[in-house]
Amino acid sequence: MTGRDRPVARWAGRGLRGALSGLAAVGLAFTNLPLLVVSVVALALSPVPFLGLALVPWTMTLVRMRADLERRRASRTGVLVTRPYHPPPARALPGSWQYFRWTVTDPATWRDLAWLVPGALVGCGLGLIAVLLPLYGIYGLTLAPLWIWLGTGWYGYGAIWSVAVPGEAMLCVPQGGLLLGVGLAIAPWLRRVDAHFVHLFLAPTKNAELRLRVNQLTMTRADAVDAQAAELRRIERDLHDGVQARLVSLSMIIGLADELLDRNPAGTRKLLLEARESSSAALVELRHLVRGIHPPVLAERGLAGAVRALAIGLPVEISVEVDLPGRPDLPVESAAYFAVAETLTNLVRHSRARHGSVVLRHAAGLLTIVVTDDGRGGADPAAGSGLRGIERRLAAFDGTLELSSPPSGPTVITMELPCALSSPKTMPSSATG
Repeated sequence: MTGRDRPVARWAGRGLRGALSGLAAVGLAFTNLPLLVVSVVALALSPVPFLGLALVPWTMTLVRMRADLERRRASRTGVLVTRPYHPPPARALPGSWQYFRWTVTDPATWRDLAWLVPGALVGCGLGLIAVLLPLYGIYGLTLAPLWIWLGTGWYGYGAIWSVAVPGEAMLCVPQGGLLLGVGLAIAPWLRRVDAHFVHLFLAPTKNAELRLRVNQLTMTRADAVDAQAAELRRIERDLHDGVQARLVSLSMIIGLADELLDRNPAGTRKLLLEARESSSAALVELRHLVRGIHPPVLAERGLAGAVRALAIGLPVEISVEVDLPGRPDLPVESAAYFAVAETLTNLVRHSRARHGSVVLRHAAGLLTIVVTDDGRGGADPAAGSGLRGIERRLAAFDGTLELSSPPSGPTVITMELPCALSSPKTMPSSATG
């Protein structure tokens, strides 16, 4: 049986991970106060020549490492917290005035410092609840009945009711089970509450988001130019090494056949058969090349039909739901198609899923694609799974990709592309592949 066939086991697993994450939050909370003390001391010593220039950036680097850790922990719960820091100045070395100025003039530095105390209090409080409530339930299920059975003379459990005599010992079991269930149920929710609190302090402000957006557009423009150049080189290479070579061979075969036409009709017939096979192979290679540039199914059926065709050809059951009242522009449609194709390829290769789904919808000028699967989860863009390539493809059109893939799943990939739809809808609104 898979995790999809054991919903209770998956629910308990999520609750246990939430409780363990709460325990980690309690431990990490105790690092915030020392970081704050060290930072205050470093700032107090900043007027000291040389010492302040080196000490302040070093301590703020530690604070940023702690804040980055909390951002990653929040992102694992599905609450995306982007790093808001200014890029370091070019050729600025640690210990220099430029590096010191870059550190202390970044508003995100002071937001990190402002988060240390309230972040520690909220993280520790919510983490204690997430840990102690399930532990108290386990205590009621195990230790209290065990002590009563051993005749220790101590029968109290409290909370909902008390046990005063051995005959009431089993009352601890339903009480402990209830507390354990409630604790496992709310532990993931408590982690998300903590993650939203982290987002309140450590996410970029509106001005920082605008600045990051400008930087992202600058980088994506360069990536788009590089990707276009690489694609042109790939097409040239495929034409030169494949189709062009076959056409040259075809021309030589036809030339030999012309020379043998009068002298050797049988040899000429053989050469013509070979030329026909070579031309067929060249046509096949041309079709493959065109498919890699703009798949014919995409031109014929549109994005909805092309995605359904993709889903039908996969060994995993993929359901497709479409709500598109028209078609995007061709470049956007092609980018969306190849992004879905790469995502479904990753699903088949890495997720070990039994079922997946693709949802396509358009609203408020935004094409949204949501790909989910019930696999093992743990997808990581840094692990070479192709997600970085999908991000670059979408970023060229001002699109974004968000990933939620906790261990044991499910994996949810949300892709958004700003676009307008042109032609009226010609396909039904949903289908299953």
